[in-house]
Amino acid sequence: MDVGFIGLGHMGSGMARNLIKAGHRVRVWNRSWAASEDLGRDGAEVVAAPGEAFDADAVITMLSADDVVREVILDQGLLAGAHRGLVHVVSSTISVAFAQELERAHEAAGIGYVAAPVLGRPDVAAAGELNILVAGRPDAVARVQPLLDALGKRIWPIGDQPHLANLAKLACNFTLASAIETMAEAFALARRYDLDPQILMEVLTGSLFAAPAYKTYGPMIVEQRYEPANFKLPLGLKDVRLALEAGEAVGAPLPFASVLRDNFIDAIGHGDRDKDWSAIAAVAARRAGLEAGR
Repeated sequence: MDVGFIGLGHMGSGMARNLIKAGHRVRVWNRSWAASEDLGRDGAEVVAAPGEAFDADAVITMLSADDVVREVILDQGLLAGAHRGLVHVVSSTISVAFAQELERAHEAAGIGYVAAPVLGRPDVAAAGELNILVAGRPDAVARVQPLLDALGKRIWPIGDQPHLANLAKLACNFTLASAIETMAEAFALARRYDLDPQILMEVLTGSLFAAPAYKTYGPMIVEQRYEPANFKLPLGLKDVRLALEAGEAVGAPLPFASVLRDNFIDAIGHGDRDKDWSAIAAVAARRAGLEAGR
């Protein structure tokens, strides 16, 4: 399949490589040229402008935020210039309101549109083991199914309306951030009583919370291992804000999301901007009067 790929950050690079490995012809574009060159060495065709990536059977975008998607895709008129058989797959984590705007824009342009945000960190993306939340018209989803199969271990159908996949992704990330915060507070409590948090973490992940989220982030919090960052604090703050916006739009309060937002701001304000979003745990430790490393 002839596919364009726009956005070669930590997640996008691994995803694009898996499409190449699956035998697809992949045209790549990224705002940073170095990332494109790396994919070129792996067999991708590097193009000079995002519009060239749209000259394909399908194009996948993995850009960081609403404003970036708007700047690269909408402001440059890429939908108007695309051929009518194209399917655009948006894997970015974006707001529900902007996702609905994208639905209308693709409908007006006569372009197929599938929302396919993903669950997993960069190592999972590189391994082709992502969980992919997919929503869109069945015919459009069917046309890009071979691409989705190359990117993930499981495809989760969310519905016919693309924005529902974006809502599901925000709900998942809100829940994950809540789990990180809960562990952070529990481990800070343990440390104040001189209970080794490693012991508590092993109990939690070996019994009540034997799930990937706890097994991944529990050791990171216990070891205060927040670098290198696979998902930086500002991105976590962005997703929590988007969840709050979605809740406000329909009158669904998310009280704990407000707590998370303030804690992300606290962590960033204390100089942890470039650390993994699990570094929000440092806020709970600080408030408990614990010094780093104690």
